[in-house]
Amino acid sequence: MGQMIGAVAGSVMLASAATAATPPPSLDAMLSYPFVDQLIAASAGDRIGWLTTVNGVRTVWTAAAPGFAPRKVASTGTDDGQELTGLVFTPDGSHMAWVRGGAHDANWPAEGRLQPNPANAAEQPKLEVWTAAAAGGPACKVGEGDAPALSATTIAYVTDGAVFTAPLAAPAGSGAGGKGAGSRTGGSGKAAKDIAKPAKLFFDRGKDSDLAWSPDGRRLAFVSHRGDHSFVGVFDVAAKRLTWLAPSTGQDAEPVWSRDGTRVAFVHQPGDGGAPEPLLTETYHPWSIRVADAATGQAREAWHSPRTRDGSAPEVPGGVVLRWMAGDVLTFRGEMDGWAHLYAVPAAGGEAKLLTPGAFIVEDVRPTADGTALLYTANTGEEVADDDRRHVFKVAVAGDAPVQVTGGGPGLQFQPAAVGKGFVAYVSVHAQHPANVVIAPTGDGDKAAIDCPHDNCEVDAYPSQALVVPQRVTFNAADGTVVHGQLFATPGEGARKPAVIFVHGGPPRQMLLGWSYMDYYANAYAVNQALALRGFVVLSVNYRLGIGYGRAFQHPEHAGPAGASEYQDVVAGAKYLQSLTMVDPARVGIWGGSYGGYLTGLALARNSDIFKAGVDLHGVHDWTRTAFEEFAPAKRYEQGDWAEFLKVAFKSSPDADIATWKSPVLLIQGDDDRNVRFNQTVDLARRLDAAGVPFEELVLPDEIHGFLRHASWLKVDAATIDFLTRVLKP
Repeated sequence: MGQMIGAVAGSVMLASAATAATPPPSLDAMLSYPFVDQLIAASAGDRIGWLTTVNGVRTVWTAAAPGFAPRKVASTGTDDGQELTGLVFTPDGSHMAWVRGGAHDANWPAEGRLQPNPANAAEQPKLEVWTAAAAGGPACKVGEGDAPALSATTIAYVTDGAVFTAPLAAPAGSGAGGKGAGSRTGGSGKAAKDIAKPAKLFFDRGKDSDLAWSPDGRRLAFVSHRGDHSFVGVFDVAAKRLTWLAPSTGQDAEPVWSRDGTRVAFVHQPGDGGAPEPLLTETYHPWSIRVADAATGQAREAWHSPRTRDGSAPEVPGGVVLRWMAGDVLTFRGEMDGWAHLYAVPAAGGEAKLLTPGAFIVEDVRPTADGTALLYTANTGEEVADDDRRHVFKVAVAGDAPVQVTGGGPGLQFQPAAVGKGFVAYVSVHAQHPANVVIAPTGDGDKAAIDCPHDNCEVDAYPSQALVVPQRVTFNAADGTVVHGQLFATPGEGARKPAVIFVHGGPPRQMLLGWSYMDYYANAYAVNQALALRGFVVLSVNYRLGIGYGRAFQHPEHAGPAGASEYQDVVAGAKYLQSLTMVDPARVGIWGGSYGGYLTGLALARNSDIFKAGVDLHGVHDWTRTAFEEFAPAKRYEQGDWAEFLKVAFKSSPDADIATWKSPVLLIQGDDDRNVRFNQTVDLARRLDAAGVPFEELVLPDEIHGFLRHASWLKVDAATIDFLTRVLKP
């Protein structure tokens, strides 16, 4: 992978197949990478499914043993900005379902059930559930809704917080359209007719989610959200009977069935309320696992978290990941030792046993079909640099030592799915090659990529060899905290180059030494590569608040609106760049989106002496606006604490330092953003204009936070590169 770079000044040797004399690939070519997501396997049988996005065209695929030849199930056919998400199988893999449309990265829904319309379609887009027979045949639209769950015969989904169901098979003579493999069903919505009319399964005044069928498909577990509390319920379809599982004042979620279908386990947390919590310091958030009789609703506690900060409910993406495994064992993810690890506890109750010890985090947790083991990814391996990668591991629920399934080194692997007996499917990338689907034995042995699993059927057509291989670097922040980053640069000596800091959003994210498993950051990776190939030195900074380096790193004191302590990591990254002999210290810029947009604004406002230009994508610029719009209506605060919080929050905002903001900035946001309100950018633009700070704007009408159209990303990325080039490379 190349040498590890420490926090020392001097020149750095970097590996790349490109040379300074080779013209870089066009941005169109750089953004034509295939992105693979939602790789799943049927719990019984040898069938897998996955989604790809190439140039904005989204496609549902499936493949089955023995040859695993890919078959296109449905495709949007165009860059229409309509997501395909929520891919699921029936237990035997005979049918699959997915969702078309929506804004699944949103923090709040738009009013009036308006779905995103980034392509400005004349007809209002809908959020739709689709299904198809996995072995072949047309895709069928089920109805408007989201979050499908499949039993052997029935599809359940949620519409406006209510549960609807429909039979899976299209009625004989229905005339359901489509042309089988490669049809545009599930995309335009015009190639297939509806299946049998869905019906509401039951009435519930709450907003329902987390649908889970019992193993025999006769009962449906779900969560009923009721504001300051939530219940787990079980509906018996034949008896038309609803049973609440140990209803309380708490927030209950993540129901999972026992393997014999008699019990349901779920995660329990306290309901909203009680004495107001401190706003400027972290507090303990207790949680527990409860097991209930599905027939009577009576429950008992199987496990309770220790009353320490590390015992709080994990805030890494994916949360607890509760699973009911063979041997009547529950597994879950916790951070009791300071890292997001897997634990096992008897369903009857007892002590939790740590399954995955070590200084790494666990993600992508999937059970094997027999329930005796868990597949997962972790940022660990034989090389030091594996802490900035992901590899696949397997651990037995009985507690044997974990086994690494995929090789270490420069490759990265995501989303493992157990396939039949003894095989695993996963998404494979590395620094230069984008995503592909791989089938491999769970032990040592050969592996084979799925042939042609993309719309263009040519992953090799991507200009992979032109890409640089980013290098792992570490440097120290002002308070001594060790910070990780990935350094992108082309080799060669000569004139000093301009440099750019990239700061991710989230902030619970980790940028890696290769393509990301998140589509937003796969795009960012391509842009950082494009900048490097155009003569910039790029440093992607994994600042504190991010994942991958332990709970203490993710939960620092005085971060965000409580003091922006993470900003010192960004400054440390800039000073590290300035220490390199290949970098012109007077030409350092910064770019980032969402929380990275916030840090970009903070850098330009506080340190225009260091950061000479920036591109701010949908960033937060005034924490007090966020506090009033998001926090105040839902929570109660002590008057003094609230007043002090608002004071500190504003000081932690870019708006507080407009007087020292001198460097030019490009502001970018979609005006249908449902994560960061558009008024954050409107407000900043007015403040910059009044202060005489040079700024440019790129507003995308009807786009959301994570831009849905390839055309939008192409416009945004081109503008980003153009702006940084004009300012830093005049």
